[in-house]
Amino acid sequence: MKVDSIVNGIVLDHITAGKVMEVYDALKLDKLDCTVAILKNVSSNKMGKKDILKIDNDFDIDLDVLGYIDHNITVSYIKDGKTAEKKHLALPERIINVEKCKNPRCITSVERGLDQEFYLANREKKIYRCIYCDTKVTK
Repeated sequence: MKVDSIVNGIVLDHITAGKVMEVYDALKLDKLDCTVAILKNVSSNKMGKKDILKIDNDFDIDLDVLGYIDHNITVSYIKDGKTAEKKHLALPERIINVEKCKNPRCITSVERGLDQEFYLANREKKIYRCIYCDTKVTK
């Protein structure tokens, strides 16, 4: 199978196999008016299998959302057919409006318009906690 290289855009590489659609939805790529290539279960020496997203457009990506979904993703910015910048992600210290607090007594379930904000409580176990009520969310 041959997928053309992109001239100007973004390549999301090293996505854990099976997570590409979660990334696609989280970044709202269906709203873009450009070519988006989704490659699933690509052979990888490093990971065994991986997913890849190629976006034939340059736009502002929320790196915190990507890091939360899969902190192993590599983001490559392509300019004039060459990699201009490459970023390796990490778990973000805070996430805002990515998850919703499941505690029915949390202020976020009552107050409309209040951001759903979580902080990283345990990096090894990938545990986030609500800043308002301390309810746990595990990714």
